[in-house]
Amino acid sequence: MLRWSSHPSCVGLARVELRKVLANWGLSELEDSASLVVSELLANAARHGRVSPGREIETRYLPRLGAVRIEVYDSSPCRPVLRGLDPDALDGRGLILVAALADEWGVGVRDDGAPGKVVWADLALPAGLPGEGGCP
Repeated sequence: MLRWSSHPSCVGLARVELRKVLANWGLSELEDSASLVVSELLANAARHGRVSPGREIETRYLPRLGAVRIEVYDSSPCRPVLRGLDPDALDGRGLILVAALADEWGVGVRDDGAPGKVVWADLALPAGLPGEGGCP
């Protein structure tokens, strides 16, 4: 698990780490979609997750059967809400992008007993990639 402050620069650093993981798994073809998903989830956690001093946002990347899971943990119990698209809004499109790019996404309780939640997204492996139909 990787830990990040709520500083905006951490979003770019998380993308770099995700790209390294995907390259090690031979899944570089997922980089663009996966980078956008982790960016949106991490930005949402930093903005809405109310990360208190001494607490950090955490990310975890997991191989799954035919997919890669991106998980973002924060200390807020508030669950994200997928809003309708308002063409005049200046923000609020992050989860719309996540929902469009991910095959499935959701919110759950943390499995480590810490307060807060995990927001996750599964990105299916394109046909023909290593691990398609199995774990990378």
